[in-house]
Amino acid sequence: MPLLEVENLRTYFYTRAGVIRAVNDVSFSVGEGETLGIVGESGSGKSVSCYSILGLIPKPPGKIVSGHAIFDGVDLLNCPEKQLRRIRGKRISMIFQDPMTSLNPYMRISDQIVEPLLVHEKVSRSEAFAKAIAGLREVGIQDAASRINLYPHQFSGGMRQRIMIAMALISRPQILIADEPTTALDVTVQAQILELINQRQKDLGTAVIFITHDLGVVASFCKNVNVMYAGRIVESASTDEIFGHPMHPYNAALQQSIPALHKKGELLFTIPGLPPDLAMDLPGCPFAPRCPHATDICKDQSPSLTEIVPSHRTACTRFQRGEISNLRINETAPAL
Repeated sequence: MPLLEVENLRTYFYTRAGVIRAVNDVSFSVGEGETLGIVGESGSGKSVSCYSILGLIPKPPGKIVSGHAIFDGVDLLNCPEKQLRRIRGKRISMIFQDPMTSLNPYMRISDQIVEPLLVHEKVSRSEAFAKAIAGLREVGIQDAASRINLYPHQFSGGMRQRIMIAMALISRPQILIADEPTTALDVTVQAQILELINQRQKDLGTAVIFITHDLGVVASFCKNVNVMYAGRIVESASTDEIFGHPMHPYNAALQQSIPALHKKGELLFTIPGLPPDLAMDLPGCPFAPRCPHATDICKDQSPSLTEIVPSHRTACTRFQRGEISNLRINETAPAL
């Protein structure tokens, strides 16, 4: 039984420019101890999907139009705010994308990291302070006892990211949502952050939802992957299947865009065109204007996410009809 099951999630933003369909009929699940990767270009709906689950969408202009997110028998999208607050930050935690804007610059680290314990566990401040120091040590902060009283600007980007991880894990959540936790970090620090999350996951049995557009990270870190485009999941499968047998042209194009996989001397591949305007009505496949395999049926018929082989689903109409069958970009490309 899945630990979290999201069904038919739709999140719209009502703006002067029109209705932005940021998340449009998204369904997925994650089990205990599993790692689910969500990938796609900026603006594809990755972060908004998870913000919706935790009730972090600004209202207005945002509104969850429909859907369910079942966690331990509780529908997170339709439960009272008081009940959601008991879950958010305790049983489901989130590492936000940019720690410099997520951490309060006017507050010491000590006050920010003990807050989940004081709110959810009702422990004394001294006990929470001791757990906070231990949490900082676990994520590799040297001299944690003295540095815990510093302000966010007194740490490097990598250290601030470690602090965010410590804050997310201090309550030992059942689900950890990591929203691009390695963005803007150098390769060495990125590897350390991923190893840290992986180790914490093994120790606590935590399920991880990993949001990123770094396919190399997904290949090495995630068990299952959802590929999102224009607010929809266009392909869903295990990591091996996603990379070994892509069934949607967008997934194939993303892989072709990986710099490390292009042949020496050739120009780097870029996906032509731009992502669609989500305020516009999008009949047919939203990727059709940029897709080299698109035909008239792709522009007229809106595809649904359909299982082609066990546990591998695609929203490509032509692949579902058997008109295209091999989207592997480079059969000799090295494994990620």
